[in-house]
Amino acid sequence: MELDNSFYALVGMIIFIGILVYMKVPKAITGALDSKIEKIQTELDEAKRLREEAQALLAEYERKRKAAQSEADDIITAAKEDAKRMSAEAQIALEELIIRRTKSVEEKIAQAEAHAVGEVRARSADVAIEAAQKLLEKQMLKKGDDYINQSIKEVGAKLN
Repeated sequence: MELDNSFYALVGMIIFIGILVYMKVPKAITGALDSKIEKIQTELDEAKRLREEAQALLAEYERKRKAAQSEADDIITAAKEDAKRMSAEAQIALEELIIRRTKSVEEKIAQAEAHAVGEVRARSADVAIEAAQKLLEKQMLKKGDDYINQSIKEVGAKLN
């Protein structure tokens, strides 16, 4: 049997691997990999916890948004009912005023008409002011959703 370069390379490789095993290099590599795996697992657990917190926060904000929407719907319904009632009351008051004034003396007809027109204008201005107030409240409620959405986006951006 002739000893050629391949044989010496094999013997050198076996000696090299033996030295590595003797010096416990594979155990050191395994330990380093295990610590890296543990660190990654810790980071994954933290990310999972943060995600769960974000989902809980999102659910809370969604619940608050629904409650605010429900309240806004109730306010709008009440405002519409009030507007109808006020309009009916204004109409009845105007009719009663006209009936009373027509029974009075013809000299007071012009004065009574001016008075009725003044009351209608004042009542209309009050109704217009109330309607504008309700409209502004409704618009603020819409912007409230925007603030909630913006907060959710900020939470999402901080989590990423």
